[in-house]
Order: sequence, then structure tokens, then C-alpha cells
Amino acid sequence: MRTADNWNDYIILDTSYGEKLEKWSGISLIRPDPQIIWKTERNDPLWKRADGHYHRSNQGGGQWEFRKRIPESWHITYGSLVFNIRPTGFKHTGIFPEQAVNWDFMADKILGAGREISVLNLFAYTGGATLACAEAGASVCHVDASKGMVQWARENAVSSGLADKPIRWIVDDCEKFVAREIRRGRKYDAIVMDPPSYGRGSNGEIWKLESSVYDLVKLCADVLSDNPLFFLINSYTTGLSPSVMGYILGSVLTPKLGGTVSFDEIGLPVKSTGLVLPCGSTAIWQR
Repeated sequence: MRTADNWNDYIILDTSYGEKLEKWSGISLIRPDPQIIWKTERNDPLWKRADGHYHRSNQGGGQWEFRKRIPESWHITYGSLVFNIRPTGFKHTGIFPEQAVNWDFMADKILGAGREISVLNLFAYTGGATLACAEAGASVCHVDASKGMVQWARENAVSSGLADKPIRWIVDDCEKFVAREIRRGRKYDAIVMDPPSYGRGSNGEIWKLESSVYDLVKLCADVLSDNPLFFLINSYTTGLSPSVMGYILGSVLTPKLGGTVSFDEIGLPVKSTGLVLPCGSTAIWQR
């Protein structure tokens, strides 16, 4: 497992009974996590007095309960990157801390390339990968179907001092955007994607990762440059193993481009146990 263990402003204090106890730059939150099926003792006193607790509803969704007034938005840093954190109605806070292990990988690859690199970031959310790549010197095309998420990403770029970097901010359906980029003849040296498990398009189209990801990877292969650097897919879909995604990348890219494929779970350390909480999986093709 690849572990995102370079955080200073974020920590998981404990996990038990389907929930994780976290600290985000000093603010303590309790949030549900489907991976946490164990029922260990809750010895940390913050379990009883966390600043915020997200309660999942039996009817779907849920709501926050706050013990005290917390800021509507606050900052958390990772190295020199600065993110705006705010609890949403869907339990999320604006970043997935485990992705830092992928940010580090991408930044190292770009810095070591010794040439200009263009990155296509699909399903780009609030821009963690976008900012990591831009800070490392790449030009980035950031694509997400949610106007609100793209605006949040732009705010993170401003907070991180990266607003003047060569980033294209695109609100669009990712698959349709890639198809248009192919027709326009535009190419990218690296592709990052973090597609949802399930979703609906603006015209009612149904997106299901298991049945759609192969076709999307195959489409994206046609927008890669003649000398690509990496192709990274992340997934939170339960039951879709890292090796399945690795097989897809290998079957689509390796026959044409060579290179190597790696795949593994990613996770976050838990302070109370010294163990690592699994938080999804990543497959990577690279030269």
C-alpha cells in the first residue's frame, strides 16, 4: 500500500464503528467511512467532543452536527499548497488527503522530466492534482462537470499562489471534452483521472465506472502525445480492484507505448493504532 504520510496539517486520530476521527488544521471532525468495519474501543476523548460530526441518514445523505461554531471555510496546507476546507452536505470537506501520495508522484515525474509537460486532469474536483502539477512546472487543463468545483479549485490556486500558472479551467463533461480535444488535434504528455463510481450527465446519461472506464481510457489514449510521461487512474469504487485498473491501462497503453504499469491501494496512517486506513486505489502507467 502507498501511504500519504507527509501531512502536517491533517491526521486521522482513530477509526471505529464505521467512522473516522480526524483533525484538519486543528479542527476535529468525525465522518463516516464504509471501509471501517471494525468495532474497536474509542479511547480518544475527542470522540465525545469533536467540533463537527457528520451523521449519515437511513434515507441517504446526512447532516452535520457542530458542537461549537467553526469557520465556514479554513485553510489546510500540504507543503506550499494551500487548500480551502469547508464541510459540505455530502460529508466531504474539499480534498481527499490520501491523494497527496499521488500528488507527490506526479510532481516528482514532472520535475524529473527535463522538458515542458502538459497535463490533462479529468474529474478534477477541487484541484489537488492540478495544483501539484502546476507547482512542479507543468501546464494543466483542469476539467470537471461541476461549475462549483471548478470555482473551488480556482480559489485553491489563488490561496496557493498559483493563480498565474498556465492552467485552463474547463467546466464540461470529461468524455465529451476529450473527444473534442482529439478532433482539435490537441495532445497531452500526462493524464490524471479520478472518475466517480456513478453519476448522471446533463442529458440524463448514466455513468457507471465499471462499464465506462475502459472506453474512456481507450479514448484518452488518442489524446496522449508521442512521448507521454504517465497516465494515472484513481478509484474509490468498492469491488474494483487496483489490478483491474492496472490491467486496463496495460492492455490499452503498453502494446503501443511500452512502459510499465503499477497498481496498489492508497491509504492514510491512523495515529491510535499505527496502522493504515485503506482509502481507494490507484493504477499508473509510466515510461
